[in-house]
Amino acid sequence: MDAAGFFAQSYADARAKFLGACSAAGLAVQSHAHPLPGRDGEPLAMDVGRAGAADARRVLMVTSGCHGVEGYCGSGVQGALLADAGFMAAARAAGVAVLFVHALNPYGFSWWRRVTHENVDLNRNGLDFERLAELPASPAYDAIAAAAVPAEWPPTPDNEAVLAAYAAQHGAKGLQAAVTGGQYRHPQGLFYGGTAPTWSAATFAAVLREHATRCERLGWIDLHTGLGPQGHGEKIWGGRDEAAAIARARAWWGAEVTSMYDGSSTSARLQGLLTELAYRHCAQAEITPMALEYGTEPTEEVILCLRAEQWLELHPQADAATRTAIKRRFRDAFYTDTPAWKQAIVEQGLAAARQAVAGLAG
Repeated sequence: MDAAGFFAQSYADARAKFLGACSAAGLAVQSHAHPLPGRDGEPLAMDVGRAGAADARRVLMVTSGCHGVEGYCGSGVQGALLADAGFMAAARAAGVAVLFVHALNPYGFSWWRRVTHENVDLNRNGLDFERLAELPASPAYDAIAAAAVPAEWPPTPDNEAVLAAYAAQHGAKGLQAAVTGGQYRHPQGLFYGGTAPTWSAATFAAVLREHATRCERLGWIDLHTGLGPQGHGEKIWGGRDEAAAIARARAWWGAEVTSMYDGSSTSARLQGLLTELAYRHCAQAEITPMALEYGTEPTEEVILCLRAEQWLELHPQADAATRTAIKRRFRDAFYTDTPAWKQAIVEQGLAAARQAVAGLAG
């Protein structure tokens, strides 16, 4: 399979490819319209295609674009799955319905942002806000907040010295955890989890209630980019810290499934995961979620690009050349636009989806 044709150069192109692939596969699509337009004035939507019976006991969900710009990768994998007649036939034969959710965060996808239009990291927005007595504290991020998104770009040596001192005391992984773990006190900062469900979280919750409340087993592959060696898809356990469930994931996808709970993952330990929505709204099901995280650039480069892009968002007066350079480097940090990378991504995505079907059917 030549993977390059499944990938796009814009959100509108990616959406058109997804809708076309659904049509070719005979899937009807539900489109949940976003309230804002895209970068080029195009309509935005969370699009949902389902293959399989509405009351299927086993469901595999494949989602893209949780982190906006990462949707270039996820959309490509979804298109490849839809076009793979062997995969679709295997799912039907196993009695597994496949739910494709395209562009969980269509705004970020279109505008080359990782966050939603509310400046919220969707994968830190999964808290049950109605039941919280208070928002989680994030003292580690508090300590570096001003340096993480500096007042000027490029950042000054004094600014970078703050982050270097934190890394010297807590290690590189400690700095990564402080920056990326999720915080709820700095709405213009990085990895902000919000104070209420975003449009994307509320819309996705509605999708779950419609499509995943009648199944007994729910598998979930959420497609991401930005961590790990270039082109390698790390299989990261995406659910709660439950030994039996993690063991089940490793039985499905192999012993290489990593976990942020035991330190085996390249990901820091996170709070407010989107998978919490599945636990709340699909409580009847045995849930097995996995984030398939494809590597692009070194972690230090990715974090630097995140900092630059957030600075840019807070400084709309930046000149056109600066804006273009930061945005292009940002997209490249989450989308390696080469044939070899795309081929590796699709091959690993197809393999993981086939493994999930076999695991659900077993």
